[in-house]
Amino acid sequence: MPQTILKLIGVFILGILGGIFGSQILGPYLVEVPFFYLYREPPPIYINKTEKIIIQENTALINAIEKVEKAIIGVKAVTKKGRVLEGSGLIMTSDGLAVTLADLVPQGANFSFYFEGKKLEYQILKRDSKKNLALIKIEENNMPTASFGNFDKTKPGERVFLVGTIFEKEEPKKITNEGIIKYFGDDLIQTNIYEKRAAGSALFDIEGRVLGLNQTTDEEVSAIPISKLKEFANL
Repeated sequence: MPQTILKLIGVFILGILGGIFGSQILGPYLVEVPFFYLYREPPPIYINKTEKIIIQENTALINAIEKVEKAIIGVKAVTKKGRVLEGSGLIMTSDGLAVTLADLVPQGANFSFYFEGKKLEYQILKRDSKKNLALIKIEENNMPTASFGNFDKTKPGERVFLVGTIFEKEEPKKITNEGIIKYFGDDLIQTNIYEKRAAGSALFDIEGRVLGLNQTTDEEVSAIPISKLKEFANL
């Protein structure tokens, strides 16, 4: 009887030791053997639902350009000496009041103004060489316009874009460019946009509100602020 008990205890101890050996040593080893991959139970996979919204930063810019580009007219002049001047102007009111640079419409030159490729009938109401502005009355009604920006809320670093007109093989075409405001004052908005063909183009904020009328140099584009344009046009 005592021998039987001892045998049972021995079997029990061996079972415990075998279980420990199998779970802690033999089992992990066999799991790493390629043959047993087929029989290995895959670990649970936990999926957390996430929503990722991708915003294309240029979408707002494209929409704004489409909204305002028809408010830009083409300006072309030939001086008495045969010099050709090309640029743009901005329609200020739906009854055809427009503003451009005085540099583009000098005294004694022959002028042409274009809207969507069509030549316009016009009158030059006034020009001011010191302010470098000229006021034009286009003989059209229901002209497209753009809303005016609030110069008081304009900030350095603000994203802006321009829309203007260039002439390729005598055909007026729209151009755009973008950048930021570097600094501004009561008489000038300075951008980091480099565009030699921007004379008379309009400067807009990212929502398509007019901030000014662009002048060009050999360097970056600067603009006459909208407050000066409104004052000049008595708006």
